[in-house]
Amino acid sequence: MSVVLHEPGAVADPEPVPSRGGILWNTIRRRPSAAVGAVVLSLVVIAAVLAPWIAPYGLHDQVGPVFGPPSWSHPLGLDDGGIDMVTLLVWGARISLVVGFAATLVSMIIGGAIGVLAGYFGGKTDSILMRITDYFLVIPDVPLMIVVAAIWGPSLFHIVIVIGILLWTSTARVIRAQVKSVRERVYVKRARSLGAGHARIVFRHVLPQVAPLLIANTVLTIAVAIFDETALSFLGLGDPSRVSLGKVIENAFQRAAISSGAWWAIVPPGALVAVVILSCSLIGGALEDALNPRLRVAHVSARTFRLRPLVGRSDSSL
Repeated sequence: MSVVLHEPGAVADPEPVPSRGGILWNTIRRRPSAAVGAVVLSLVVIAAVLAPWIAPYGLHDQVGPVFGPPSWSHPLGLDDGGIDMVTLLVWGARISLVVGFAATLVSMIIGGAIGVLAGYFGGKTDSILMRITDYFLVIPDVPLMIVVAAIWGPSLFHIVIVIGILLWTSTARVIRAQVKSVRERVYVKRARSLGAGHARIVFRHVLPQVAPLLIANTVLTIAVAIFDETALSFLGLGDPSRVSLGKVIENAFQRAAISSGAWWAIVPPGALVAVVILSCSLIGGALEDALNPRLRVAHVSARTFRLRPLVGRSDSSL
């Protein structure tokens, strides 16, 4: 075994700092749950992107009887219009994922901007932005979504905007706390003392530090956005011209699929929504644990306690 000796006074090479892609890969590799979530989510996304080419039938083609049972040609059966359920699931996942990612993008832009401004500037800016955040935080999401969607009308764009402007509060609070910690670090103070402006400090020093945490929170927000889109579509406030997973479930309920015994018209889309949400939660939770050192300690170790003998008294007298 060879040992590398350094000359006296020589400085050893520092260990390379892993990139954000390396952090993501290491997290998924070390956490089996995150790896399973990444694989499942990737398969769903790939199937949704390739929906026009891999769907076995046309989206509006009646290929059998109403509520036809599962068979070799139709593994998940048919819906109330005789349309293949596999085709509906592939196209429905496509629309649900588009809404989830788009609403999350809106939420991350709003929440990230407010969190950075409040955490970096502090003072009155922090107080005003946090009071606005508190007001949005206490508003019940689903009732407000129902009211706004009913007033604006059923549209895919309206759903994206409504979900996006209601899911940014948690992101803003998390980013604000991280930015308040970053702005007090030595290199940020040094850059400020050298005359660097606020924009340069934010974009060169603050954002690179909070970006990984923002990415982890983004994955968690995607799950919430997909659930909210499914809830709104199930309540009849989705775009009637687009087939999403929530719309498939709504159509099945309206056509009395439960009383007809056609479980295959309700269970598969509901299970797919649950699987996508669970996958996003597993990935987001693993990334958050890896990027936030405070979350690595999941518990406080239990210690046993015993009473000490009183001073001046022996054990035999107790």
